[in-house]
Amino acid sequence: MNFQEAYYQNPYQTKFESVVTACRETEQGFWVTLRETLFYPEGGGQPSDRGTLTSFFGTLPVLDVQDSAAGPEHLMEVSFDPGTRVCGRIDWPHRYHLMQNHTGEHIISGLVHQTYGYENVGFHMSDVITLDLSGPLTWEQAGEIERQANQVIYKNLPVEELYPTGEDLDKIAYRSKKELDGDVRIIHIDETDDCACCGLHVRRTGEIGVIKLLSLMNHRGGVRITMLSGWQAFLDYAQKSSAVTAIGQLLSVKPEETEDAVRRLLEDSLQKDRRIAFCNQRYFQAKADSFTKTEDLILCFEEQMNQIELRKFCDLLVKSGKGRVCAVLSETEPDSWQYCIGSTTVDLRAAAKQLNEQLNGRGGGKPIMIQGTFHASAPQIESALRALCTFS
Repeated sequence: MNFQEAYYQNPYQTKFESVVTACRETEQGFWVTLRETLFYPEGGGQPSDRGTLTSFFGTLPVLDVQDSAAGPEHLMEVSFDPGTRVCGRIDWPHRYHLMQNHTGEHIISGLVHQTYGYENVGFHMSDVITLDLSGPLTWEQAGEIERQANQVIYKNLPVEELYPTGEDLDKIAYRSKKELDGDVRIIHIDETDDCACCGLHVRRTGEIGVIKLLSLMNHRGGVRITMLSGWQAFLDYAQKSSAVTAIGQLLSVKPEETEDAVRRLLEDSLQKDRRIAFCNQRYFQAKADSFTKTEDLILCFEEQMNQIELRKFCDLLVKSGKGRVCAVLSETEPDSWQYCIGSTTVDLRAAAKQLNEQLNGRGGGKPIMIQGTFHASAPQIESALRALCTFS
């Protein structure tokens, strides 16, 4: 990396003038090289800058920026002749968001490394940061790291760029994902982190504002954390706070009481489901008892039954042994039916294709039971099922 590039020397500068030195055409567009640039190329886990270049073509968006042997290349929609003078403008809110998030990642990774010895083995910035760590963490442990990270922010510590060499470099216990050669740039935050990095960062930790961990999941023997920093973290908090307040109003409780209220609501819903299942079972049994044994079809058109209820009722009818083929259906909309069909004497899996063709249906299953949907009238369904009993 060339740490003399303008975006390293002054990452807070947003406007510059330059001259085109080269332009090459690809399927993506035209890659333009400038004599000097403030556009940061993708690297170090940080996406490239956004912004515009203005010339006699007018003002055009910079679609991407990638590093190359000749320096950063800017992807443009049109070709630029060498010698063309341009004025560049950086999308500052986008860059500052990345700087806040990147510096926040250093704080979290550094504190985890200090506390648990884990390495940051994967890092990606998009709408959120995803951070892969090499060992396990509980949500409670992650919460303590988050608390410490925000204390680092409140201390407003300087975020320093160090370029040690030789013995000085050997004395620093810095984090790095790979072996390095050439110049090494260390991002140092006092009592928090030392890490080899080529990204852009804020000058002081206080500029981050806040760090918020959003989620934690097991990942390849370690954990994956998603997080936000700065203004995006505030917007995320505002959205979730608004949602909690709205839920509290719906449940007629204070925002801080919503968790307990939702738990009670879920428990009440579970109890209702159990009572409904009990009543359904009694209904299924009574309905099954009402049929006399037959070598023909037992057919039930029911109202407002879901697929699970259809299957339970059909299974009970089959086990009662009163019909050669037992079918239970429930209409979801005019001439559209969910079905479950069972039999211990007819190979239903073999018959499913024929039934689905006749009744404009979809579905299948095992030889003893099939389920799916039919799009046909009730008389058409009954006729096809009675024929199945007659000819199987």
